[in-house]
This record gives sequence, C-alpha cells and structure tokens, in this order.
Amino acid sequence: MADIVIEVKNLAFGYRVGGFCLSVRALRIGPGEKMAVTGPSGSGKTTLLNLLAGIFVPSAGQIRVLDIEVSSLSAEDRQDFRALRMGLVFQEFELLEYLDVLDNVLLPCRVSPALHFHGEVRARAAELLHDIGLGDKLHRYPGSLSQGERQRVAVCRALVTKPAIIFGDEPTGNLDSSNRDHVMEILFRYSADTKAPLIVVTHDKELIGRFDRAVDVRELAA
Repeated sequence: MADIVIEVKNLAFGYRVGGFCLSVRALRIGPGEKMAVTGPSGSGKTTLLNLLAGIFVPSAGQIRVLDIEVSSLSAEDRQDFRALRMGLVFQEFELLEYLDVLDNVLLPCRVSPALHFHGEVRARAAELLHDIGLGDKLHRYPGSLSQGERQRVAVCRALVTKPAIIFGDEPTGNLDSSNRDHVMEILFRYSADTKAPLIVVTHDKELIGRFDRAVDVRELAA
C-alpha cells in the first residue's frame, strides 16, 4: 500500500435533506499526484473533498488515508488526524476577522492540541506570506484585504503545518490570472517537493490541463 495515499471503496453518502447522494465505487490517489475534481455545480465535488478529509462520514464504504481508515475514527481523532496530516483551502476562506494575517495563518497550530507551536512555525508562516506576495500585510486584518488576498492567506494557512496531503476547494477562484498562476506554482512545487497529493476542485479549464489527471465526480460511481 506504500504507493497509495488515499483509497476509497464502495463509498456512499447522502444528505438528510434534499435527497442528494454521492457514490464512489473506487478511487486511488498516489504520492505527489495532482488531481483536479470536476463536474457541474451540485454534483458533489465539495462533498467528496469533505469525505476524504474526514469532515463528513460516509453512510457506507471505506476511506483509507495514509493507511488509516479515517471513516472509522471518532470525530476527535479525525480532527487531530486532519490537523496533523492535511492542509485545506476552503471555498469561504474561514479567516477570523479579529486575528491579523500572520495569526490567521498560524491558527491551526494554536487551536489544535495535536500540533505544537514554536518559533520555526512562526518563521515559516512569515516566509509563506512573503512568497505569496503578502509580506507587507502580515499585521493587517482580513477586513482590509481584497477577496484575492484573503484567498492567498488561506493557502498559506493550509501549508504552514507541512501537510502530507493538500485539499483545495476552488483555491484560485477569487484570483486574477497572474495571482492564480503564482498560487498554483506554490501548490504544485510543494506537492512535487514533498510528494504530498494535491486534490483540487476547480471549474477553471485553463488550470485543469496542469494536473496529472482530472476526475469528473459523476463518473466515480461507474
């Protein structure tokens, strides 16, 4: 199993309200693999990411991540596993308005008992922000940032813990083409350097061709 980082078998998930159901017969993702998740709105792309990250629990089937059956862990253990091993860029950024940019990036290390905060992490956070073009905004607050700047802060937060897997839900959706390319360069480079799989939901047709493969979520049930 060393060549498989994420493996899904016979997964089923449905919301209590609305009647939506997602099925995945089989999915395997290897080390350093860059996978785009595609499909129309409402087809289950974000739901799939939430299942792989252990935010949602399937009603049937198995999800193994780094040889751990995440779908069988308790809510607390899933949260710790996510904090230690995963970096997530949410579609809505999830920045805290009362923290400045640097502290928003450092937030995972402050709130999770599974992580340890130390000077090296703070230096890494500042370095990531400089690399992504926000080095002059470390002590600004989210309310004074553009949507694109907030998106880039969220990307830095996802990488600060040196995750073994990166999930992105439209991580460049609020960026112009120049910043989009810069952010994706950082994510692709991190994936290549660390062998961390990069799984990204995107509608951007220009971007899809840069991934190793694109998977339409509707075809996973076949």
